Amino acid sequence: MQAFLKGTSTQGTRPLKEKGTGTSGEKKQKSVPWVEKYRPKCMEEVAFQEEVVAVLKKTIEGADLPNLLFYGPPGTGKTSTILAAARELYGPELYRQRVLELNASDERGIQVVREKVKRFAQLTVAGHRTDGKPCPPFKIIILDEADSMTNAAQAALRRTMEKESRTTRFCLICNYVSRIIEPLTSRCSKFRFKPLANQVQEERLLDICDKENLKYSKEGIAALVKVSEGDLRKAITFLQSAARLNTDNEITENAVIEIAGVVDKCLVDGADEYLQMLSMCSVIMQQATLSN
Repeated sequence: MQAFLKGTSTQGTRPLKEKGTGTSGEKKQKSVPWVEKYRPKCMEEVAFQEEVVAVLKKTIEGADLPNLLFYGPPGTGKTSTILAAARELYGPELYRQRVLELNASDERGIQVVREKVKRFAQLTVAGHRTDGKPCPPFKIIILDEADSMTNAAQAALRRTMEKESRTTRFCLICNYVSRIIEPLTSRCSKFRFKPLANQVQEERLLDICDKENLKYSKEGIAALVKVSEGDLRKAITFLQSAARLNTDNEITENAVIEIAGVVDKCLVDGADEYLQMLSMCSVIMQQATLSN
């Protein structure tokens, strides 16, 4: 019996030793989405929104900030701009303590406003930046996709904005400003973000390709710009998907069209010609029946 127990114990310990020795020397690299990896770290890196960046930089120089409302199409830099502005205001040390970011499409009820937002807004702020720059005496609450919030939650947010105006600034981000109630829009400085120009998107995509050592064709980059329709986030996501599927080959137009799920133009043109032929045949048949 003892021999049996000894035999089982030795057999049971071997796989553990092999497993430990096998994983000790390996280092797992975290795969970060390129959208986050190449997100602008400062406001100078924000693309194609010169007017918004210029106004915010002037405001930050005085260490002050009003309540903000960013609206415009997706993938134009709304969230990246306010995150970059917050980093310049607080620095890397106080940034995580002073900024609360919520996605209002997931947490859009009145209970979230009463609990998370109100509790964070009531916290007092203290401390100084180590680099000697002036640190504003307020926090920033970022509500992404605020147009998904219910009307009751927006009304509760309005009261919180009034009560906590000394210690908190709010930044509402949305695609459709018409879905934000008027009492909120009147308390915010509104900034419209325009869709990115094709040349700006192309420059950013080429820069990412160079940094990731990707093989690409001009037609492939042009296809990325076309299918993204001014949405840089979508273009970068498609680029990363194409790079993973075509590790050895270059990124071509066909690869981008396949990933984006876009119908080929040749098929569309062929379908149009086929429909035109059908309509002509029906007209001829009608004329023949009328003549008979």
